[in-house]
Amino acid sequence: MEYIINGYEPKKLFEFFEDICAIPHGSGNEAAIADYLVIFARARGLECYRDAVNNVFIKAPATKGLEDRPAILLQGHTDMVCEKNNDTEHDFSRDGLKLFVENGWLGAKGTTLGGDDGIAVAMMLAILDGQTPHPAVECLFTVEEEVGLLGAESFDYSRVSASRMINMDSEEESCVTAGCAGGLRTDLCIPVTYEDAKGMAVEIRLGGLAGGHSGADVHRGRANANKLMGRLLLALSKEFDFRLCLIEGGSKDNAIPRECTALVCGKGLMLMPAKVAKLTNEFIKEMCAEDAGFFMQCNTVAAPERCMDADSTARVICAMGTVANGVLAMSNNIEGLVEYSRNLGIIRTEQGSVHLTLSSRSAIESQLDASIDDLDALAVLCRGSARHHSRYPGWSYAKESPIRDQYLAAYKALFGKTPEVNVIHAGLECGIIRSRLPEMDMISVGPNMKDIHSPAERLDLASCARFWQVIAKILAE
Repeated sequence: MEYIINGYEPKKLFEFFEDICAIPHGSGNEAAIADYLVIFARARGLECYRDAVNNVFIKAPATKGLEDRPAILLQGHTDMVCEKNNDTEHDFSRDGLKLFVENGWLGAKGTTLGGDDGIAVAMMLAILDGQTPHPAVECLFTVEEEVGLLGAESFDYSRVSASRMINMDSEEESCVTAGCAGGLRTDLCIPVTYEDAKGMAVEIRLGGLAGGHSGADVHRGRANANKLMGRLLLALSKEFDFRLCLIEGGSKDNAIPRECTALVCGKGLMLMPAKVAKLTNEFIKEMCAEDAGFFMQCNTVAAPERCMDADSTARVICAMGTVANGVLAMSNNIEGLVEYSRNLGIIRTEQGSVHLTLSSRSAIESQLDASIDDLDALAVLCRGSARHHSRYPGWSYAKESPIRDQYLAAYKALFGKTPEVNVIHAGLECGIIRSRLPEMDMISVGPNMKDIHSPAERLDLASCARFWQVIAKILAE
């Protein structure tokens, strides 16, 4: 394999990352990367366990001179969010990523990179490969983190002997994460009735939004394409008598949707493009700088044979327009921390129904309970149904943490400054692991990344090299 990352140490770390990028590993498609990990372990004579869902657990004995040190658990997930631009041809089920390096940042052409959390996988492989001295290490590679932390939920933790853990699923080198939110998924199904389409048909497309992680980026003020389309359709319904034929937006519940398309039909829609253009100018004034690429297009197209009836149209666009989205509450205890949020991540039209998929997050369980009640009530009003699933616990901040103190000291010794300690609104597998191993002392850390869960995702290569130095120093000492 020809590697494109050069000039960073250790070289094997970056080679392992490129190997990972060549293997399709979207959520639910981790079998091939699990094969890779098992082959890697066997080639080095390491103890390896692979469970039924493709979680992989590899153990390595201490290197010479560190046999008396306590074992440490290193953890990250093997799946990635598969997002691509509309004009990018890429099959995540079989194609490797097309990588490029620009100004010290690694990206993938037109797609997500999977630095979240491929860098953790590469780090663990480099450690298991003997690139640094270490005590006994236990490396847990989990699956389907991006679709509900499912691998971490199903793993048999009786196999773990370590009492301290470094999760490598964070995206800011100068921060040590010491707590996170819990969350749940909701599938809202709205049944619809069809009738013969009449009049002209108009396709409305909006896009160019920054998107991003629905937890880590929710406070940035980035627009949600699905919510924006709901708002647009509600506004248009005041002036035009139209029927909804199709609505499609977003592809991941935990990614802020960047694009949404609606197809409507009806009589007297000739002036709709002019109205959309006017609303576009109004929406642009509200956009944050990161959404500078925003656009809306409205064009006449060939009319379909069928459309939703008036009642179905009203119920769908009312649900889209009124469902609470974005930051719902800020923390009363930690300044600047989002406490409760929701993301309308996906809208899909299927035979006889429209499906809305939402992700709710909070560190407070009662707020997640309230989100369930809220969405159940919305389902009743829309004469639909709501299914709640993939709930996972948060991870509460610990006042005392030796592993946290050790990381802070190592970073300061290497780079002359102490990282910030924070609690994040995104979900991490740490919450599940802490619930199964209550005495585990843990932190979550990682190198600098930008725009994860979007095709603009970038990984800072120099930051990866520095991050390696910190992890290697902790292990060696």
